[in-house]
Amino acid sequence: MHGSRALPLFLLALAAMAVPAAVALTAATAADRASAADDIEARRQLFATAYAEAREGEWAPAEAAAAELRDYPLWPDLRVAWLQATIRRADTADVEAFLREHAHLPPARRLANRWIHELARRGDWPRFLALYDERYADAGITALDCTAARARTLAAAGHRYTENDVERLWLAGRSQPRECDPVFDAMRAQGLLDAERYRQRFALAIDAREFRLARYLARELDDEAQREAAAWIAMQNDPAAELVRLDPAGVGATVRARALWGVEALARRDPAYAAELWRRLAPQLGVSGRERWDVAGYIGIRAALRGEPAAPGLLKAIPAHLASADVLAWRTRDALRREDWPDVLAAIEAMPSDLAGEDVWRYWRARALAATGEQAAAETLWRALAAERSYHGFLAADALELPYAFGHAPLPADEETLAALARDPAIRRAGELFHVGLESLGRSEWNEAVAGLDDHRLAQAALLAHRWGWHSRAIATAAKAGHYDDLGLRYPLPWKTDFETHAAAADIREAWAYGIARSESLFMADIRSSAGAIGVMQLMPATGRGTAQRARLRWRGYATLIDPPANIQLGTRYLAEVYERFDANPVLATAAYNAGPHRVERWLPEAGSLPADIWIETIPFAETRSYVKRVLTADSIFSWRLTGRELRLSALHRPVAPSGERLALARAGESGP
Repeated sequence: MHGSRALPLFLLALAAMAVPAAVALTAATAADRASAADDIEARRQLFATAYAEAREGEWAPAEAAAAELRDYPLWPDLRVAWLQATIRRADTADVEAFLREHAHLPPARRLANRWIHELARRGDWPRFLALYDERYADAGITALDCTAARARTLAAAGHRYTENDVERLWLAGRSQPRECDPVFDAMRAQGLLDAERYRQRFALAIDAREFRLARYLARELDDEAQREAAAWIAMQNDPAAELVRLDPAGVGATVRARALWGVEALARRDPAYAAELWRRLAPQLGVSGRERWDVAGYIGIRAALRGEPAAPGLLKAIPAHLASADVLAWRTRDALRREDWPDVLAAIEAMPSDLAGEDVWRYWRARALAATGEQAAAETLWRALAAERSYHGFLAADALELPYAFGHAPLPADEETLAALARDPAIRRAGELFHVGLESLGRSEWNEAVAGLDDHRLAQAALLAHRWGWHSRAIATAAKAGHYDDLGLRYPLPWKTDFETHAAAADIREAWAYGIARSESLFMADIRSSAGAIGVMQLMPATGRGTAQRARLRWRGYATLIDPPANIQLGTRYLAEVYERFDANPVLATAAYNAGPHRVERWLPEAGSLPADIWIETIPFAETRSYVKRVLTADSIFSWRLTGRELRLSALHRPVAPSGERLALARAGESGP
């Protein structure tokens, strides 16, 4: 499970409801057991109860349930759960027998991952190396590679490290895991890590911009290396000062590389000053042609991201044939922010045809044409876009007052193929993992099971997952098969009562809440993002706790966040809070749900309102920009699914007021009756 060893809530609930396992399972009559064997739901509950105990190191309940579960697809998972829980006292013969018997199954991989570390802890180097060579030698897991290198010297007297070991383990531009420390100590003792090897790794660290590692390595080198490491760190800390004091007479390859990196570092802090210094430094550094304009383009983009007045001039100065796609895109966005429609047209016309042909730029070309009086040309572009089910397609339909092209077409079922897929052992295992609440394990196994299917069977697998209620796999698998038109499958309505009830209680639209949930998690109850957000509506623990306190709702930490009804209740409440904070503007509230309210406050225009579509297109974060478009499109589709009526995006696109005006409005509301 993502970032947690906690048992899924579904299993906890089943275990809590069950009669104490050892007593209940032993006392069951033969008839009861026969009945349970025929009842898949009963077998799932039996598995859940035994699994909860196995994870606590108790095997007796699983043993008592063996008659009913021995042929159940997840029986091996019970054994693995118990072996992992008792790994420190596990019998070597038992573990190795399981790994041999179930070598082809994912549970064996999970057990092997725990077992190889246990073998290292025990110092059982022959078995460690046998398992490493069988499963991990080519896996690229540096900690295991280092442990294996050390194990070979410990398992065989006289075994020494080789130049190949140095190449594989030492020559890396980043710090290596602690398992490598004794290996490097031994290599030094053998004389393998001489000054040249330190110098090679020092160069790799500089290339990776790992300056503190470089400084550490430089201690074993000469004063020149130590000065170089210090110079890179100084450039990182204060690029402006370092660039100003740069001596043109002493520019070599190293100084030039450091200066180029420093200019980009400065551009992230002060683009206008970076541009000023770059005009002076580029000739001194001998930078010309595309390299010169690449750096200038980076500075221009940073200025545009910050909405600085210098951005238009910086971006326009770059010759179109030398400008990157990002430069051309941000030249267009900067013109949009200024609502300079001739400049928008000029920026799009400077794009290569493949870039200008993307939906986003076709839409903005039409907007610019309409704004400059070329209505017929604009309508031609909009009409073509309006035939598409997309954010820009819906906006184009709004511009022409055309109906939305939902294009719903249910995926035809091939019952014979569906039945064959349901019998496939790997797909069946993945499905059972989902049904018993071990969804994260199930996702991994499902992805593996369908990887080799042709498009027809992939589409039927998506339909099978949809029938099971496994919506994340249904949506992802249909997309992999190239099927996008079954809106019932791609925009499902799980936890319908919860979304309806809690959205109504929070006084927000149910379709919007569904759009947020789909975009956040694809309806995965246990998913954890890289930032730490959890559950169906991807709440950060601090956000969930604070929302629960303000709403006086029960808070049980992680257990609350992975419980879909509770997560939906908190998520809709929090969405309502940001909606209110941003004056009931769904565009701003959607952006705040993704990027945080404080960032959205910073992104508000400083003077004069902006049309919502322009504000969205000029959001500095690409992730948030895409997210807002995706959520609003999903909102419209879910609204159509729930009501049969169109929710027009234009109804959601209220103008975005300047920060000062918005705050004044808020204060006026607070002081009113």
